[in-house]
Amino acid sequence: MNRKKSKVCLVSSCGGHFMELMQLLPAMEGKDFYIVTERNVASTGTLKNYRHYYLFQQERHHLGFVFKFAANILLSAFYLLKENPGVIITTGAGASYPTCRIGKLLGKKVVYIESFAKIDSCSVTGKMVYPFADYFLVQWEEMNKVYPKAIYHGTVY
Repeated sequence: MNRKKSKVCLVSSCGGHFMELMQLLPAMEGKDFYIVTERNVASTGTLKNYRHYYLFQQERHHLGFVFKFAANILLSAFYLLKENPGVIITTGAGASYPTCRIGKLLGKKVVYIESFAKIDSCSVTGKMVYPFADYFLVQWEEMNKVYPKAIYHGTVY
């Protein structure tokens, strides 16, 4: 039986989460994938050779957060419906949450990789995605105390 390969959505916010996500690109060789992230100087230069989409950069403590988060929910739903991935892989943070949540509601597999910076405490996004992630990976063995069902498999670096 010839099974159709699943398309992969790689999603993260910008900054360190985006840099961790980019470490996964060698594993995507030969796969149908696309990237969703926030637009900034690093992402626009890095993504010019990949199929990609942008979300609004959102900061939880800024006045416009509610509006940007609402817009990111709509954009995330649009990108998911347009691309129809089978798997969503994320390194966090907040901007990736709508894609993960909506994707799960649409029956997609969700793989969350907790930040390399988290050694002994959970991230806000990790705490929110942990209950419904199909695979939840941590990059430090000590993190299994924080997320008992997580899988430790080393770092992405």
